[in-house]
Amino acid sequence: MKANKLTPNLEVRDIKKTVEFYTTKLGFKLVMAVPESQDGIDQELANDKAYVYALMQKDQVELMFQRSDSFKEDVVFAKGLPIGASVSFYMEMEGIKELHAELSSQGLEVTELKMAWYGMREFYLKDLNGYLLGFGEKAE
Repeated sequence: MKANKLTPNLEVRDIKKTVEFYTTKLGFKLVMAVPESQDGIDQELANDKAYVYALMQKDQVELMFQRSDSFKEDVVFAKGLPIGASVSFYMEMEGIKELHAELSSQGLEVTELKMAWYGMREFYLKDLNGYLLGFGEKAE
């Protein structure tokens, strides 16, 4: 068996708000979105449509977001579980000090930038859905 890549699919309350957060705060780009009607794929979000799914990308990192009702229908093991998880999504970055300063200045919920015992300078952010994102850069 060969594993090719891992792309987390995160349950969210609102696709448009989530796309806006990841675009404006973290520099992700929308790759595609599926409208509530599920009759096609949009490359941009339309004001007059509701969405059930979005795929976003920043450099080599991809994240999928799926609206709660659709997520619980597709991922039956998630029925009865709250949004969020006891997991963090850790991304290795370049320019960690600048990213931390930028996100902190926006009033987002971030931890202190610190040096971890395993040689990474890192911090964590809590996104608008309660997911934990870790950002790290190898120390010089």
